[in-house]
Amino acid sequence: MSFHVVIGFGPAGAATARLLAEQGHTVRVVTRSGRSPEPGIEHVALDATDSERLTEAARGAAALHSCAAPPYHRWASEWPPLAASLCAAAETTGAVLVMLGNLYAYGPVDGPLTEELPLAATGPKGRVRAAVWEQARSLHEQGRIRAVEVRASDFFGPGVTEGGHLAGRVLPPLLRGRPVTTLGDPDAPHSWTYLPDVARALTEVAGDERAWGRAWHVPTQEPQSVRGMVDRLAAEAGTGPVAVRRLPSAVVGLAALFSPLIRELKEVRYQFDRPFVVDSSAYETAFAARPTPLDEQVKATVDWWRERVATDE
Repeated sequence: MSFHVVIGFGPAGAATARLLAEQGHTVRVVTRSGRSPEPGIEHVALDATDSERLTEAARGAAALHSCAAPPYHRWASEWPPLAASLCAAAETTGAVLVMLGNLYAYGPVDGPLTEELPLAATGPKGRVRAAVWEQARSLHEQGRIRAVEVRASDFFGPGVTEGGHLAGRVLPPLLRGRPVTTLGDPDAPHSWTYLPDVARALTEVAGDERAWGRAWHVPTQEPQSVRGMVDRLAAEAGTGPVAVRRLPSAVVGLAALFSPLIRELKEVRYQFDRPFVVDSSAYETAFAARPTPLDEQVKATVDWWRERVATDE
């Protein structure tokens, strides 16, 4: 077993750290505020943009898992220093840099998304994510670091809360049999990446040198529309069919005046206004991990949210 450092403890960072600990690895989690230790996981408080401190925290690590991200509306200014610090720590320590990415860097695409597509985003968030990966890939090609990026579609599953499009806005009302609202076309096919599958991919590529030097899509099930997913979730919850309502553009515009998250989502609205389909066949051909069966994803998500909602009441 080996030593791994996980940057960030949001849904993906927490799932990755806990999976690594379950596998018997020594795990250190780096966040700004730190946390109380938990079985198999040490929590350290430091600013990951401080490359000297991050390097010290990562000495001896086999892999450095980048699962943190700045606040959505500060990506353009805060991603570059964070990425530079991660690369510096990886270069000094020799740890494999395992980066959790998303699909913004491709920009709008007609047809399924594959890893071979150019990074052609025109919006600021897509451009900065492309630049972060290009920096790491360039250093990898120069032989200065070993790097790999794992790209996921919208997170779904236990642990995904306010940031998920099938999470805080959907599950609580659904569990009460009430209508749910959604951005974009509720009937457009959309790929949802199950959070435990993200963690499995991040841990798998860290230890397989065949993965390094390129990007991979997390194993993801066949696309389902928002309405289709809501129907499955409601059936599992036993609340019967619930209505799915598209948020009118005027309401979205008004909400954007008060919510930085909604305001920033305008750049990627295309992902919900038309089909958004991920092809993860390259990963599934090369490696062992497969997407969790959809019925298992739905059951685990409903069970997790049912307990959370009951606790909040």
